[in-house]
Amino acid sequence: MRQIDHYLATGVAAGEAARTHKVWNPSTGEVQAEVALGDAALLERAVAKAKEVQPEWAATNPQRRARVMFEFKRLVEANKQELAELLSSEHGKVVDDAHGDVQRGLEVIEYACSIPQALKGEYTQGAGPGIDVYSMRQPLGIGAGITPFNFPAMIPMWMFGMAIAAGNAFILKPSERDPSVPIRLAQLFVEAGAPEGLLQVVNGDKEMVDAIIDHPDIPAISFVGSSDIAQYIYSHGTANGKRVQAFGGAKNHGIVMPDADLDQVVNDLAGAAFGSAGERCMALPVVVPVGEDTAKRLREKLIPAINALRVGVSNDPEAHYGPVVTPEHKQRIEQWIDTAEKEGAEVVIDGRGFTLQGHEKGFFVGPTLLDNVTTNMESYKEEIFGPVLQIVRAKDFEEAVKLPSEHQYGNGVAIFTRNGHAAREFAHRVNVGMVGINVPIPVPVSYHSFGGWKRSGFGDIDQYGQEGLRFWTKSKKVTQRWPDGTADADNKDAFVIPTMG
Repeated sequence: MRQIDHYLATGVAAGEAARTHKVWNPSTGEVQAEVALGDAALLERAVAKAKEVQPEWAATNPQRRARVMFEFKRLVEANKQELAELLSSEHGKVVDDAHGDVQRGLEVIEYACSIPQALKGEYTQGAGPGIDVYSMRQPLGIGAGITPFNFPAMIPMWMFGMAIAAGNAFILKPSERDPSVPIRLAQLFVEAGAPEGLLQVVNGDKEMVDAIIDHPDIPAISFVGSSDIAQYIYSHGTANGKRVQAFGGAKNHGIVMPDADLDQVVNDLAGAAFGSAGERCMALPVVVPVGEDTAKRLREKLIPAINALRVGVSNDPEAHYGPVVTPEHKQRIEQWIDTAEKEGAEVVIDGRGFTLQGHEKGFFVGPTLLDNVTTNMESYKEEIFGPVLQIVRAKDFEEAVKLPSEHQYGNGVAIFTRNGHAAREFAHRVNVGMVGINVPIPVPVSYHSFGGWKRSGFGDIDQYGQEGLRFWTKSKKVTQRWPDGTADADNKDAFVIPTMG
């Protein structure tokens, strides 16, 4: 059986694992590898090497750092097919979707290539008599990233791209469910010209997470995963004096106004709700038709569209989506469908018990549509994270705004309408961090930033873009004066707090 080990400065760290974790092939239901789970001692080795190489990297001028990022981008593009197939084999998402996973990460790498421009500070000449003031952004030292299973290429690149370009070393702890792509990215980064030890990968579970939280030489942690773990990492990390951004779960709503183009809405919902088997924090698992007539017309169009979806193995070019990541996750999704039915939701299309001929042991869940879902149901309150679309009906626009605004999660939301005033009003009033107007998955482009509100995001700095640069650096302010040698030795003004007046 294939063994997956850590990627430290000396290369792959093999033969040291007292504990391992299964890596499945979700399409076949077979264990394809075992990944080593590290501990605090292994993390210490990674930190020691990172401390050794980071000062020289920080002293490297930003243009030379950008050249490494450019070469890394080129290498990832040259190896994109290999990365996509490897990603699909461990995660289960179809290869085309895996290409998108890699590409969205590369877009942040592209932004990181602009680091010479992005790092420029501010300067004021003559802020006072003979006094100039300027600022600079300097790296923190060593950053750590703890990433989820659902985007094993994109989210690591979101994190380490900005952190390393800004002058930091980086230690990545990917999900133990699909760790091979992050390790391959680290190998390509060294091939691109980065010093060994600048980007290292340590595999592990909670033991490794706690080691990262407690390590005194790691000043900043970025996390994406479930909300409970996000809150845990944020509270414990900040208690240890660290800077932490921790992004959690979601229950994104799609508001459908009576004037919306329903054919376009159905097409968008099919991809946003069921793409990647719903295993996206920016998926759209709740649709909110406004008015009973809208609900009736939308449902009539959704049923044949959902029934037409093709579920297949991850390398099936005709499949709309593939299996979910583990047998435990498949069971969890089907239990949520059970719960919704017991709570009174109507199971319009039932994906439970779905099997694929020739791949009966695969972790497949059929597309599921639930109607008449209400806000008091646990299946509405919590994240299902699977190919399940829930219809929650709203009587009017005010109720439609209220639903996502009052939900515990506040990651993303979308409104479908032809009415500019309604769209503008909704975007201004809704209590959610990312808003799409006729855009079902409103993930901001790389030169803006990504981040949700409420239990979808802990910490006050978002990922990537200028926000990401701010997270991975600290600002230093310099006030300077060059005296001309004519100062009065008895100048009593020296004892008064200086002002620029």
